[in-house]
Amino acid sequence: MSQSQGGAVPDVEVPAILRDGVGRTPGGAEWIDRLPSVVARAVARWGLRLAPPFTDGAASWCAPATRADGRSVVLKLSFPHDEARHEAAALRAWHGHGVPQLLGAHEDDWALLLERVEPGTPLSRATGSARERLTAAADVALSLWSVGGAVEVPAMADVCAGWADLLEERGSRHGVGVAAAAELLRTLPGSADVLVHGDLNPGNILAAGEHRWLAIDPKPMRGDPAYDLWPLFEQVDDPFEHPDPAVVLRDRVTLLAGLLDLDPDRVAAWAFARCTESALWVWDQLGDEPGARAILGQAEVWARVSG
Repeated sequence: MSQSQGGAVPDVEVPAILRDGVGRTPGGAEWIDRLPSVVARAVARWGLRLAPPFTDGAASWCAPATRADGRSVVLKLSFPHDEARHEAAALRAWHGHGVPQLLGAHEDDWALLLERVEPGTPLSRATGSARERLTAAADVALSLWSVGGAVEVPAMADVCAGWADLLEERGSRHGVGVAAAAELLRTLPGSADVLVHGDLNPGNILAAGEHRWLAIDPKPMRGDPAYDLWPLFEQVDDPFEHPDPAVVLRDRVTLLAGLLDLDPDRVAAWAFARCTESALWVWDQLGDEPGARAILGQAEVWARVSG
């Protein structure tokens, strides 16, 4: 990537996943066309020397960089969408507890300057057993959930009520019974009022030195912390490849609920509700009926775990 010199607009590499994803959404191609100018403003604003961008971001352009003072940072430019709108507010509230430090933000450009997490190995690729990786994730969750005070982020109850309405409409259209999951989406969020990450999957938890992990790419909300855990159970490895997935999932729920002082039945209920919602999203938005039915089969396992 060439750098901006004297106000010139730099050449900007756009990863394929970003061009093929955001680039095909309403407004996405126009945003990608504007990226060089947005990058140039960020380089000038924060005095950055950029390296080539990371290649795995589906909704943002992110690149490692170095400030004039030599500090290693990451520049993140998000495609404007609701889930990214409150990231800076949450990062300020967390103030480095379980997340990288926020070093700068520019609201109009949807730009964040973040502490670089090094070595940055995601928990999804870390060595160690599933139990060890879940324990590491629990430490991150505790840090995130410990932050108090008012933060201007969406209420989980409002977000999940909207999902419940969509779930019922999609279930009716595709002939899938979703009443139990929709009811849980409406009732579970109000059981607590905690600042949660919102997308706490193992790919979003990065190594920040020996025995230290930080979470990136939050989609923050306020509500029940048990919401955060479902991706961890299914993505530290594939529990559905085990001979008895229900036993594996029940053991994982028991582990994290114990470490985090949560009701295991509520943790499992969240997993069932979110898994069901995910299945109907895949069917409706991606047109993938076989994939959706496979996820619905996983939701049936979660129904057994949640009792």
